[in-house]
Amino acid sequence: MTPDVRRELVSMMVTQHCLTVREACRTARFTRSAFYAPRQPRSDEPEITAIQAYIGENQRHGFDKLYPVVHAQGLGKHRLYRVYKALRLNLKRKGKRRLPARVKAPLSVPARANETWSADFMSDALWSGRRFRTFNVLDDFNREALRIEIDTSLPAQRVVRALDQLIEIRGKPKVLRTDNGPEFISEALALWADRHGVELRFIQPGKPMQNGHIESFNGKLRDECLNVSWFWNLFDARRQIAAWRMEYNSERPHSALGYLTPAEFAARAASPSPASNITRLGLGKGYPGGSAVAVAPAPALTQTQPREEGLI
Repeated sequence: MTPDVRRELVSMMVTQHCLTVREACRTARFTRSAFYAPRQPRSDEPEITAIQAYIGENQRHGFDKLYPVVHAQGLGKHRLYRVYKALRLNLKRKGKRRLPARVKAPLSVPARANETWSADFMSDALWSGRRFRTFNVLDDFNREALRIEIDTSLPAQRVVRALDQLIEIRGKPKVLRTDNGPEFISEALALWADRHGVELRFIQPGKPMQNGHIESFNGKLRDECLNVSWFWNLFDARRQIAAWRMEYNSERPHSALGYLTPAEFAARAASPSPASNITRLGLGKGYPGGSAVAVAPAPALTQTQPREEGLI
């Protein structure tokens, strides 16, 4: 109990229970001198002035940086900290996200389309300096850029809507590989995956190359489009990036596909004739350089004119 509480307890025993001050102080374990001594008013004005002067110039400094400077004025640490907390100047500490254990999965190449999609986010700026984001979806089988959604904000609900529109055109994948961004670990995406029977495969934190296919695509998008283009507004950004995506899918040869375009690779893989089976060259780790690995023919894909993302 604090001295003020003990003083009130002694006063109550004296007035209501007719005890003497000596008996009441002995019962409350409180000295008579402390009971009779007048309470000295406490003034924290020097501490308040010193703290506010320092915080006014250093808004993002906490008590550990404040104390060495203010202590030089002869102010005690415990009293300073009591006043610092009373003024509610404590900086809120950002807590760490608690993620479930992520198991490292091999970055294998699917045998047919719509087995594994990879997704990731990028960001860039308009001519005015306003930032925008892109949501990129890639089919790992033929490295086809399925969708590039563009807007200033892309929350989880927007990601789900873009994936639903993509499923209407391409069909659903078996696996969606992503990193641990807030949009990907959201409840909205988990419900979407459960509804469509899609497995969400998360990479380990800090290991972006476990999603190497989409990381490679992001580098090409950055180097060949974003870094060499001016975007006047969102409509212009969507138009230019959609045109680049169509060129990437139908005209740009890919070294991992034997220098075929994604469209050519998908068309040859969809052929039912065994003689038209194609090979991949230089698949990287696990395959000797220049080796050829046969790819089983995949079911024919529905050839649908791709939409220009975001022009709605």
